[in-house]
Formats: sequence, C-alpha cells, structure tokens
Amino acid sequence: MILFNALRLRVNFASPSGGTKIAKPAASALAAGLSFTRLFSCRGHCIHLKFCVILLFLGVVNGIADPLAHDALSGKVVDIHGKPVAGAKVTDAAGHILAISEPNGSFALPAGVTRIQVAAGHYVPVSVAVPSSTPFQVILDQPLESIVVTAYRTPLDSSDSPASTRVLDSQQLNQSAATALDDKLRQISGFELYRRSSSLVANPTTEGVSLRGLGSTAASRSLVVFDNVPLNDPYGSWIHWEELPELVVGSVEDVRGGASDLYGSSAIGGVISVISVRPQTRGLRLSLGGGSQSLIDDSMLATAKAGSWSGIVAGGAIATDGYTLIAPSLRGPIDQPSNLHAQNALIEAERGLSSGGRVFLRGNAFNEIRHNGTPQQYNGTRLWRGASGMDWNHLSLRVFGGNQHYRQTFSNIAVNRDSEKLTRFGFDPADELGAQASWRQSFGNHALLVAGADTRDIRAEDLDTGAGGVLNTSAHQRQTGVYSEALVTPRNWTLSAGGRIDHFSNFDPRQYPAPTTPLPTLSETVFDPRLGLVRRLTSSLVVNASGFRAYRAPTENELYRTGQVGQQITEPNAGLRSERATGWETGFQTDLHRYGSSLRASYFWTQVNRPITALTISTNLSKRENLGQIESRGISLDYAAQPAFWIFLIGGWQYANATVTKFKPPPQLPSPEPSLVGLWIPEVPHNMATAQVRLTQRRIGLLSVQGRMSGRQFDNDLNSLLLSGYFRLDSFAEHDFGQHATIFASGENLFDRSIQVGRTPLLTLGIPRSVRFGVRIAFGE
Repeated sequence: MILFNALRLRVNFASPSGGTKIAKPAASALAAGLSFTRLFSCRGHCIHLKFCVILLFLGVVNGIADPLAHDALSGKVVDIHGKPVAGAKVTDAAGHILAISEPNGSFALPAGVTRIQVAAGHYVPVSVAVPSSTPFQVILDQPLESIVVTAYRTPLDSSDSPASTRVLDSQQLNQSAATALDDKLRQISGFELYRRSSSLVANPTTEGVSLRGLGSTAASRSLVVFDNVPLNDPYGSWIHWEELPELVVGSVEDVRGGASDLYGSSAIGGVISVISVRPQTRGLRLSLGGGSQSLIDDSMLATAKAGSWSGIVAGGAIATDGYTLIAPSLRGPIDQPSNLHAQNALIEAERGLSSGGRVFLRGNAFNEIRHNGTPQQYNGTRLWRGASGMDWNHLSLRVFGGNQHYRQTFSNIAVNRDSEKLTRFGFDPADELGAQASWRQSFGNHALLVAGADTRDIRAEDLDTGAGGVLNTSAHQRQTGVYSEALVTPRNWTLSAGGRIDHFSNFDPRQYPAPTTPLPTLSETVFDPRLGLVRRLTSSLVVNASGFRAYRAPTENELYRTGQVGQQITEPNAGLRSERATGWETGFQTDLHRYGSSLRASYFWTQVNRPITALTISTNLSKRENLGQIESRGISLDYAAQPAFWIFLIGGWQYANATVTKFKPPPQLPSPEPSLVGLWIPEVPHNMATAQVRLTQRRIGLLSVQGRMSGRQFDNDLNSLLLSGYFRLDSFAEHDFGQHATIFASGENLFDRSIQVGRTPLLTLGIPRSVRFGVRIAFGE
C-alpha cells in the first residue's frame, strides 16, 4: 500500500482591504501539485487510482490610491470570523474610554493616540499599537465564556449554568491533529469511548461514550444529538462518528452530568450536542487531506441563499488502510490491518421566517465497511436519516426517522493464529421514528419556563446465522416523555428546577425457533428531577451546585444479540432492567478578563443502580447483567488562558474514583462469582488530563501542540486485564494563503508510544506515529 500525496495547495487573488493602498508592481506565481494514490483494499481485490492536478496562482492585485490626511484615525472591531463586534470599549493606557464600537464594529480615535486597549463582552481584551494608516482592524481572538443551549434547551452563559459544560468551536475542531470526530472530542478531559482505540479502526460496538467516569458497554451512557435529533444507534446505542460530513459540524457542546430531565434515556453521563453550520451565505468549502496508513479525508460543503430560502449540500469520504491492532509479539499469519472505508452525505433546505425563525427539511446518508483484523472478520453499516422541523418564536418542532442495516461476521481463530474459521453472520436492520416539541416563555426579565414532549419508536431485528441455523429475534421499543424546566435569575442568582416523566416499554419480542420460555417484556415509568443553583459572587467569580436523577433503558443489542470483539464473546440477557442514576456536583468558575484566563472546577458524585455490565463467566465469555451498583466520584478542572495575543492555553483534568459498591451474583450463572465490590469500573482510569498550546502569528501561521495523559485502567470487571497508562503528544500547523486557501499538516503520537487499548484477551495497541497533510479551500461570501 503506497500513498504519495506530495502536495495540494490553495491560493487566491486578493487585494488589500481598507487603509492606504500603495501601487506595487504586479506579481504572480504558478505552483502545481500532483497526487498519485494507489490504494489496495483489505481484501486485496480492488485498486483505486487517484490522479489530482491542482494549478495554483499567487498574485497581488494592483491598487493605487492617494494617501489622505486625517485628523482622526478610524478602526473596526471584528471577531476571528470577521464579524463585527458591537459595544467594544476602546481605552487608552490609563483606562480612559476613547470610543465604543458601533453596530458595524467601527470606531474613531482622536489624533495622537499610539496604543489602545479593546475589550468586549466575554472576549479576551487585547492591546494594540495604532498604525499610521486608517482604517485598521482589531481582532478579538477568543471568547472567555460560551453561550450554551444544550443544558437547558435555551441560550445561557456557561458561567450562569449549574451544569458543567465544555464547548469546542469550529476553530478548535479544525485545529485538532485528529481526523475523526471522537478523537477531536478527546480534547475534553474525561471523554472516552468504551475502549481507547479510535473509531477509525474500532469495532462499532465499542464506540459508546463514557463521561464522568461512568464507563460504557456497547451502549453509551451519554446521549449524542445533532440539532436535537438523537445520533445514538437505534439498535445498539453506539455512535457512528463518521456519519456527518466534517464541514457540517460547526461546534460541539459537551454537558457533563445527568440530563434525563430534558432528554430522557441514555443521558446519565451527559449530553453531547453536535451543532451544524447554518446556510446563511453563498459559498463553497473544500477540505482535502491524506497521510499515513493510506489515509484519505476529503469533505465538501456548499451553501446557497436566495431571499428567504437557503440550503446546504455536503459530503465526504474517509478511508484508511489502518494498522494491525494485535501487539507485534502476539501476531500470527492471520493478522492484518483493521481499516475503514466510509462515505457520508447531507442535504438540507431551509426557509427563513419572521423573528429569525425557520422551517427546514434535512436528509443524510452514511455507508461504511470495516475489516476487523483478519480476512474473515468485517462489519458494515448503511444508514439513512431524515428530519424536518420548525423554530418560530417560542416554539420548536422536530419530526425525524431513520433506517439502518448493520451486518457483521464472526470467526474462531486458531491458537497459533495461523488460520480462522467463519462461525457466524449477523444482520441487524432497525427502523426508528420520533417527534419532539418544545416551548419556552419568558416572564419579565428574570424568569423563563421551558416545557416539551417527545417520543421515539424503534423496531429492530437480529438475524444470527451460524452452524446451528438461523436465530431470528425481533422486538419493539418505545419511549415517550414530557418535561418542564423553570429558570429564575433574581439579581446575582440563577435558580433552576425541573423534571421529566418517561414511559419506556420493550414489547412484542419474537424469536424463531421459539424459545422454551417466552421472552419477557419490559415496561417502566420513571421520574427524573433536576435542581440547580448559581450565585455570582463578583463579576468574575461564580459558584454553582446541582443535583439530578437519570436513567438508561437497555437496548435491543443488550437484550437479544450475542456480541464478539476479538475472541471475547458477550451473551445477551432478555431480562435486563433499566439503569437508574442519582448524582450531584458543585464547583466554581472564575473569569479573569484582565489576564485573559478562565477556570472551572467541579466535584461530582454519581451512583448508578442496576448498571448493565458484561459480567465475566470464563476466560473468553461474559454475559450482560444488572450488576448491582457502581459509583463515580471525583474532581474535574477546565482552564483556558491567553497571556499574550499570540499564545493560547487550554486543557483540563479529571480524577474519577469509579468503583463497584454493591454486587449480588445472578443465580442463573453456572458458578459463584467472586465479589466485585471495591473493584474499578472497566475502562475508567483514575486520572485523565489534556493540554493544548496554540501559537499564532498572522504572517507565519499557527502551531498547536496537544498532549493527552491517561492513567492505568482495567479491561474487564474482574480487574485482571490491566491496561497501562500512557502519554501521547500530537501537533497541528497551518498557514493561510490569502483569504481562500490554507495548507495544514498534523502529526499524531509523535513519540510513537505503544498505547495499550484492549485485551480481548490478546493485547491490542493504539495508533502508531502518523502524519497528515491537506488543504482547505473556501470561496463565497
């Protein structure tokens, strides 16, 4: 497998905007890049040849303008996206106000001013020297606080929310060294999948989200939504991280802590909200990349606007030949790289309404094929989703549905790993249909009421073909809930109280051949309240506290499907009940605007009763059971600082003491199990930390260095399979060529550490050192 992606460049013709233009001789340059890629699929049956020639021109448009003499200088305040910032205070070195920016960001200065300070809202203040030419721009690089919606389904400053929230904006996502969305989210301390491996090489059944030290199984204990529509797989509740085109993702909000009071099932650990870009202008964006392991990462986004109508067309392809997960000393002739080849697409049409409202219709499709480390083991997913809705005044409506086909093969591998035998083939089609309605109403300036209802209906089937014939199991799940939330903000307080009533049912289970004992049904009605309290002590110091109840219903995958990763087999359990969680957290947030820094610290405690876990029966066999009780308590820190305009620091740390606190062995197990009380929750380390340093110089570009540390953890409930801790260093760099083109390069695991990600029961490793190069092109308004 050979990848030669020598050069892709992007350029643009640009003329200096604003200020005095000086005539210069015309200049231009020509660059050509040739990319020749030869890819072999894992089966070795197809060759993909890609020939790409890009002719680029660099030039300077001539401009001649006579200098004008001014008694006063003028400027404009904008954010990093070029949008004007209104109400910014412009002061001199002594703190005297010289001007306040207009709605278009403009301001005027008296003659003789040489240096100014500019501050606005939650942005980091900057100090700039006043140039001799006019007008000039002042760019506010980074907001100290974020406006979040997910925690209360209404816009709220992060500092005024009792929920611990972390936002990754488009800049942080684009400047990550990682390719896949799940790897980008690992910038958030405490975020992890079921196992440490990237979704680029992982089995989909290990791609559930773990937050707040609660771990996961095949299913997430956290909910992932896209424009309030669930992205959790309807059959297994894992996440398809490559489902959305890369350029569609505008930002991500991570709300940590139970949120079932608003979102129902699966929000025990928190909610991750993926927020899409809005089609507000006409434009075209391309991102083309390639790198180690024959990686291809291409994405396209086209937006259009005509009057009150607008639309998006987006698509992408991500593929990698991957690497061999089994540790080198344990490999045999049968082992080969695990890999991914996937395509995604999204189309959306939107019509604007009065008062900033909208109606929209959206559809997206996703297709992938993965090879899982041997010639006979692979899986594939084909998924269609559709959604329509309306946001108007205080009302929001959503109707959504989807259809998925998931298939996977299983094999037995010889002890010396020189051969394998295909044993089973699984096919799991699933259909879902859902609807949501929410309403919010303010009462004066200090009270807000939010109320809503939603329902989600899932019909799924498992066809398992093996040596014993075909086992066909199907069932029907439905969740319906109503909720309300009230926020009151008297003076320096923010008080919130709310709750949700859910009715969940798993019914009409059918199996052929018919089992000796009929499959049981499940019907539960639960109430999940939440209380929050925030007190702003000073303009820069806030304390908060919150408490909640939450639940997660078992998925059909956990109830009926036999799973397998490597040689580790996990049997289903049709008698599972829902998980019930109780938790609280308290902490503070401080924003030191003068020093361009912020810090949020929280102490959290969450107890989950009847957690669904894979209980070990023998070396290669486990069974899903309601364990008894688990508990996670610890501390989390999130910090950001900008000590100078050219340097930005961001990171976090989580300590989680996550253990089993109650255990009663199920009577149907063939032999008594040892007590698990006091043992660690699988896949949860005590310590996780992230740190990122970004250095920017507009003429040179950007350099970002990202580090991630994780302590030791265990890969099973008995704590007998140890995974050592690790430190990993990544980097990212980019340089702009005018307004339309950016080239970038990134490196992952620069020290080439052997990172242990799993024992199934053989040791598997994380991504080796790898590099990626690419170009981003943007045209339009």
